[in-house]
Amino acid sequence: MTTMTEASVREFKMPDVGEGLTEAEILKWYVQPGDTVTDGQVVCEVETAKAAVELPIPYDGVVRELHFDEGTTVDVGTAIIAVAVGDGEAAAAPQQEVPAAAVPAPAAAPEPRQAEQSAGSGRQPVLVGYGVAASSTKRRPRKGPQVAVPSASAALQSELNGHAPAPAAAPAPAPAAAAAPTGELSRPLAKPPVRKLAKDLGVDLATVVPTGPDGIITRDDVHAAAAPQAPAEQPAPQAPAAPAPVAAAPAQQAAPAAVSFDAARETRIPVKGVRKATAAAMVGSAFTAPHVTEFVTVDVTRTMKLVEELKQDKEFAGRRVNPLLLIAKAFLVAIKRNPDVNASWDEAAQEIVRKHYVNLGIAAATPRGLIVPNIKEAHAQTLPQLADSLSELVSTAREGKTSPAAMQNGTVTITNVGVFGVDTGTPILNPGESAILAVGAIKLQPWVHKGKVKPRHVTTLALSFDHRLVDGELGSKVLADIAAVLEQPKRLMTWA
Repeated sequence: MTTMTEASVREFKMPDVGEGLTEAEILKWYVQPGDTVTDGQVVCEVETAKAAVELPIPYDGVVRELHFDEGTTVDVGTAIIAVAVGDGEAAAAPQQEVPAAAVPAPAAAPEPRQAEQSAGSGRQPVLVGYGVAASSTKRRPRKGPQVAVPSASAALQSELNGHAPAPAAAPAPAPAAAAAPTGELSRPLAKPPVRKLAKDLGVDLATVVPTGPDGIITRDDVHAAAAPQAPAEQPAPQAPAAPAPVAAAPAQQAAPAAVSFDAARETRIPVKGVRKATAAAMVGSAFTAPHVTEFVTVDVTRTMKLVEELKQDKEFAGRRVNPLLLIAKAFLVAIKRNPDVNASWDEAAQEIVRKHYVNLGIAAATPRGLIVPNIKEAHAQTLPQLADSLSELVSTAREGKTSPAAMQNGTVTITNVGVFGVDTGTPILNPGESAILAVGAIKLQPWVHKGKVKPRHVTTLALSFDHRLVDGELGSKVLADIAAVLEQPKRLMTWA
């Protein structure tokens, strides 16, 4: 009866998008326990490190339980919602097995669920915009005891904590429970990124107390174990001894001290999702690629006149025409004249990879943080096509619907700091790209034009580039060409 009940409840896991992402934050649930769901229905919205996306459920049934609240960050591969399917859904609800389901249920159910997936429609849950990808997060079935659920839970927790199972849980079954999982569960449950973090911090996973679902060790668990550096090197059997609690006490006391600041005048904001990914990417870029930034101040009066003329052109009716459009085109022309700037650095192969295409990134500020979607094959687009691409990119970013694919494989980027009234800046390269152009505010300034001082529209451009790929001469040529096009827009025809 228990087997039939477990088989009738399917756990929908946080999908593995196959893009190197290991976690996602649940932004909003669209269903609640008791709601009926159908195949393909969106049940929640999550935010990965790259974008906010919606998750569709891949089968019909009735929602039995939501495992996590909104605002919770969940590792990929972790069950987030339980759905009762088939004839057993009515009987599944009243069963008082929720506490046991946290650890033992996945131990008994992997084989039936895997059989259903292999014999069923072959469909897998995926994030919207990612496409179907084979899951890389399947964990081997845990060969724990299948009869006594409470003792199995105790044995599993004991194994995960690195201790011998407590015989007091059940006098007779306890030794058998200890014998069965010893060989199989001697390796603590943790995902590869968590294992790498533990290795980098010198933490023995066998000594870490897991707090994740199904006894999985999380990043926070590793950081907590790494706080007292001395006990992290001690053997597992000494963990419950006096030295471990004594060393752990200062770490636990440090946490309240950090929160004891004036809460009325300070706000602590968790760094996660897009902001967390951006922070990590910028640190990695700043300390990996040797940055060089050059500046040029240019008279863009003729460009501003051309913008006004294009707005009246029937080819641009209904299209957004602004200075950024012509700046983007000027950048593309400069890259065409200096193709060596459009490249990337392959550290493993020690090679420079020149790109024969331009995926033009546009830095966009959103409520969730800075993102850099890019226009694919921008070099091949006409000016009206480029206008459409820019308009779609910006509107999608503002709605928070930019797909991760739209932020992949960029080659160069433009960041328009001028919209904030800023004159210029020293932008940091988007990881893996060769150059980034910062555009300052366009202002009327006194300027010498044809021998006389006149008010002209002037802006300052800043080009940062990877000095491994781009030397000073090449970087200067690219920046000078951009400035020349904006000063004399007719070069869009003569140089293009």
